Amino acid sequence: MDIISLKPILKGQIVQYLNLLDVNPEDIKDDEPLFGGDLGLDSIDSLELVVLLEREYGIKIKNPAEGRKILIDVNHMAEYILANTKVA
Repeated sequence: MDIISLKPILKGQIVQYLNLLDVNPEDIKDDEPLFGGDLGLDSIDSLELVVLLEREYGIKIKNPAEGRKILIDVNHMAEYILANTKVA
């Protein structure tokens, strides 16, 4: 899978895992900040995103500083997933 194919899947997973009822996956911009932006995500949501990465992609984030570098936006998350897994 390439990054272009992964991003819409990831956006759908974000909406699903965070139960964002008022958000359509296609409305999330690739470079839109996940925190401090229009999505209104908080620290609890960051934990849910860490769970998403572990369940869906087998990626365990143990260091909060690492998480802050990954959970910036969809672009960063997708790049990290592709660099650290074998997504089919």
